[in-house]
Amino acid sequence: MQVHAGRITSIRPDGAHVGTAGFCCTKGLRQAQLYDSPDRLKRPLKRVGGRYEPVSWDQALAEIGAKVAQLRGQHHPDAVAMYVGTAAGFSVLHPAFAQGFMTGLGSRSMYSSATQDCSNKFAVSRQMYGFPFTLPFPDVDRTSCLIIVGANPAVSKWSFGHLPNSPGRLRAIEARGGQLFVVDPRRTETAKAAGEHVFIRPGTDVFFYASFLHELLAHGHVDRNRVVQHMTGFESLHRLVADWTPERTGPVTSIAPDTLRRMVRAYETADGAALYCSTGVNMGGAGSLAYWLQEVINAITGNLDRAGGTLVGRGILDFARFGTRHGLLMRTDRSRVGNIASVNDAFTGGVLADEILTAGARQVRGLFVTGGNPLLTLPNAGRLRRALRELELLVVLDIQLNETASEAHYVLPTTSPLQRPDLPFLFPLVLGMQSRPYLQATRPVVPPDGEQRDEATIYLDLCAATGVPLFGSRPAQWLLAGLRALKGSVPQEGLLDLLLRLTGQPSFRRLLEHPHGLARPLERAGTFLGRRVVTPDGKIHLAPAALLKAAERLERLFDQERKTTSGFRLITKRRTTTHNSWTHNIEPFARRRTNQLWMHPDDAARLGIAPDDLADVRSDTATVRVPVALTDDLQPGVVALPHGWGHQHAQGLTVARRTRGVNANLLAPDGPDSLEQESGMTRLTALPVEITPAAGPQDPTDWSGIAKD
Repeated sequence: MQVHAGRITSIRPDGAHVGTAGFCCTKGLRQAQLYDSPDRLKRPLKRVGGRYEPVSWDQALAEIGAKVAQLRGQHHPDAVAMYVGTAAGFSVLHPAFAQGFMTGLGSRSMYSSATQDCSNKFAVSRQMYGFPFTLPFPDVDRTSCLIIVGANPAVSKWSFGHLPNSPGRLRAIEARGGQLFVVDPRRTETAKAAGEHVFIRPGTDVFFYASFLHELLAHGHVDRNRVVQHMTGFESLHRLVADWTPERTGPVTSIAPDTLRRMVRAYETADGAALYCSTGVNMGGAGSLAYWLQEVINAITGNLDRAGGTLVGRGILDFARFGTRHGLLMRTDRSRVGNIASVNDAFTGGVLADEILTAGARQVRGLFVTGGNPLLTLPNAGRLRRALRELELLVVLDIQLNETASEAHYVLPTTSPLQRPDLPFLFPLVLGMQSRPYLQATRPVVPPDGEQRDEATIYLDLCAATGVPLFGSRPAQWLLAGLRALKGSVPQEGLLDLLLRLTGQPSFRRLLEHPHGLARPLERAGTFLGRRVVTPDGKIHLAPAALLKAAERLERLFDQERKTTSGFRLITKRRTTTHNSWTHNIEPFARRRTNQLWMHPDDAARLGIAPDDLADVRSDTATVRVPVALTDDLQPGVVALPHGWGHQHAQGLTVARRTRGVNANLLAPDGPDSLEQESGMTRLTALPVEITPAAGPQDPTDWSGIAKD
């Protein structure tokens, strides 16, 4: 990384890095342009009428604190809510201090972006393994058979984990004689890089897994010694999948019985095999049931906690043991609207609009948004926008005035990852989900530009302004406030160093002596079963009662799928230049100026739609208008609309707001009746839609469509 006059002039891959070996994605190489944008927020902003005015930190904090105290006192602590986005997870202290502020308020109204893409895994892991963050991952470099379902690591890397150079690592499986299958409705970049691609109809993954398990049990391919010693509930599995033969599910999944059996045979005969899924499965409407069956398959075949199978990492501490002992991420409460269980101590974002709009005790009246942009990432964004405008207080912490910040009463400018000290991404650090584990410490590369503050300092200051102690601890508040007064901000490096020392790791200063990272050993197989499973009996629960109960709806879901096989299903997708909604304010990443509706040529011909024609895409929630592009990488009957677009309402994104893309999540329903009850997951892919040539006049510079209730 090169710096000149306080600005980063270039970022290059580190060829000597112990974890990445010089592999870097294009988004990482361009991040300085994002953080050095002329649109970076430098001072706190207050909305006055229809515009924003700069105010001092003292004024912003005093007014926010007074309003929070009023809402908390007149109504209920839960009247003040917080939405935590994905960006918070890219800092160690940010999510901790955000939670500390809410704990100080006594509010349990936490909402998380996890219910858009991954809370099914957390909900299932808690029931099977005893803790939501017990997340097995494939031992990619030693596996003999890997089956990837609904994931595209060549573009979006690896869910939770760290797998640099995914295409090369996947090609290596075949080079050493192994087998790789990519099961997806689209011939993805991953499928083109390596392996055999198998089309599947969106939203039917659970039936693929059910047939897979049916075949395994029929063949008797079970490690019975492991099952007896380390697992419970095996006797329920035969009844669960008895009727789900490949012949029955094939017409719905579009996977021929012979193809499925060939995959099962490859998995059975491999010396180490793994099934792995990600967002395409998670967001498809039955993600919890699908992930559960996947984990059951990996477990009963002896591939869990096995070299070449799936491993359960261990980061700088035994997080599962620590979390269960202290009740961290183990809440059992339910949402006020919909009675949906919290996951990871947070409620589903799919009911956030309802919680704001539904009168009654604990109604959300104030909201903090930190590290996220819910107006682009939550479902039914048109309704959510109207809900946000009903709030008495909306405070957004961000680096730019994005779509959600453009609705806020106050916007607080934060530092970027390049302006603060830190340790690696939270999941690798705490969970050890790294294929090549390492530790690394970094100091700020450039100083804050203006009056930006790090999130830890902001939440400490908000506690002081509101009159509540951080984490509900007055000694912690006094100590940190004293250090903040002495040093000008929360001593982040000191806190990170304390974390390292308490967990038996090298000090922060010692890690700085290893600029290419300090390698750590890969978690050995055989260290999880019987040792780190934190269920009450120490065994994996293959058939939790709640999931068996949820499986009773499979027949109903199957009937629905059989009735809709002739309609269109919409999936989302990501380009290599897009990370959720973050990067469209960089000119090189926004050159196309819009997303496109990708269709199979046969479908387009049948509808009379040519390339670059505008098409109307209708769901039960909204209609959007978008130009069409053709590809035979899609299964017929499937259309793909890249997500993260639709920036026209952002007041502060001068590049992104000039684009004409549409927000795919406008088409997704919200509210309790539309959510997966086991995990609160919103259905953001596999959406039934109607496609027609664009009808009626429309401003040619605005393709954003019109959302409807």
